[in-house]
Amino acid sequence: MLMKVTDLKTHFFTTRGVVRGVDGVTFTLGKGEVLGLAGESGCGKSTLGYSLMRLVPPPGRIVEGSIQLGDLELTSMDESTFRREIRWKRISMIFQGAMNALNPVYTIGYQMMEPFKYHTEISEEDARERIARQLELVGLDPEITSRYPHELSGGMKQRVMIAMSLLLHPDLVIADEPTTALDVIVQAQIINLLKKLKKELVLSLIFITHDLSILAEISDRIAVMYAGKMIEIGDSKRIYEDPKHPYTQKLLSAIPKVHEKVERLEFIPGAPPNLANPPAGCRFHPRCPYATKICMEKEPERTVLDGSREVFCHNIPG
Repeated sequence: MLMKVTDLKTHFFTTRGVVRGVDGVTFTLGKGEVLGLAGESGCGKSTLGYSLMRLVPPPGRIVEGSIQLGDLELTSMDESTFRREIRWKRISMIFQGAMNALNPVYTIGYQMMEPFKYHTEISEEDARERIARQLELVGLDPEITSRYPHELSGGMKQRVMIAMSLLLHPDLVIADEPTTALDVIVQAQIINLLKKLKKELVLSLIFITHDLSILAEISDRIAVMYAGKMIEIGDSKRIYEDPKHPYTQKLLSAIPKVHEKVERLEFIPGAPPNLANPPAGCRFHPRCPYATKICMEKEPERTVLDGSREVFCHNIPG
């Protein structure tokens, strides 16, 4: 097992109250496994990713729980050690929106050189050789190191971010919606690239997106989040073929099907709750077609199905 996260809570302490961005999340990740993290916007997916990197912006902070990377406990590690030994070296991130992640006033080569300066003692010549190899690995000409971000297309910038995340050969890469704002052709290219890298590098990946149709292409397992909590985790194929949580069912029913005639796409009425004042009981109950009295009063406990699938629901539909 590469990573084990237990009862992780990340809260934002605002003037309007405590916002529970991640509220008691537990999951595991194996070596070479791709875990797809899905859910609507505002459900805590990106906050979870930033928590694993310990990059939660103020006024947010991890308040409880455990993040284990192998034998290391990351939540109690001092910041200087984490920055030097873990961040980017063992856990890296493909940030959402490559245009915002890349600094517009520095060349691509200058920005790709930074991880080597902070985390290694290799020579500049060796670093340039490794940068060239990584750019070729993601299908880019090494000569783009002399260019600025505005000189690259959206797909090229995203490939640069992928190459940067792999420079120090980390154990885990967190991809935070890496295909957002890209056209469908470039999206397919990025997905195929990540599948290729997973196979060639035995890459462990947490792929964050709100688009479940993308996760079907790349994920071994899928974790569905709602209102800061995990509500269903399991094998990708089983979840697509037989979703158990009502929220997962609704999300999948909202995806157009190319090979099936669908009279009408499903939708989920309402919106995710305010995490500063979430509803009592199951947080999905105000929008759930199966909600009963117990759903409004008691938080659902974990139910294990098929030996490995975890579902958090009082009334699991058949």
